[in-house]
Amino acid sequence: MNPADRDLKLMHAALVITWLGTTLVSALEWNGQSRTVLEQAGFTDRGVNNALIGLGIALDLAVGLALWLKPVRWVYLGALLAMAALTLTGTLIQPRLWLDPLGPLLKNLPIAAMLWFLANRKPTR
Repeated sequence: MNPADRDLKLMHAALVITWLGTTLVSALEWNGQSRTVLEQAGFTDRGVNNALIGLGIALDLAVGLALWLKPVRWVYLGALLAMAALTLTGTLIQPRLWLDPLGPLLKNLPIAAMLWFLANRKPTR
């Protein structure tokens, strides 16, 4: 395998692991950090919070599985759109996350670049 192909596979694997790992962590932290972020933003209804957390987990799982099972251009672009929507949502409910030293929203910038890069190197189907 040539180095360029190896690097593309590594980037792809990192994205799959990121999305599936986020799915797992979000499920394990259902009543932890996810709920805390929502409550600090003023979302106090337990049912609404459960729905929001569950939808986020479902989206992460869908994107992770799609990237893993069908790594084509439209999947990468869909992942980019999903990530942009999640970043916008995070910004609207907790803009301070941009200033967090661990960079939960800042990390989306290199992920977006990877998704764009891979989208432009994959077939459309």
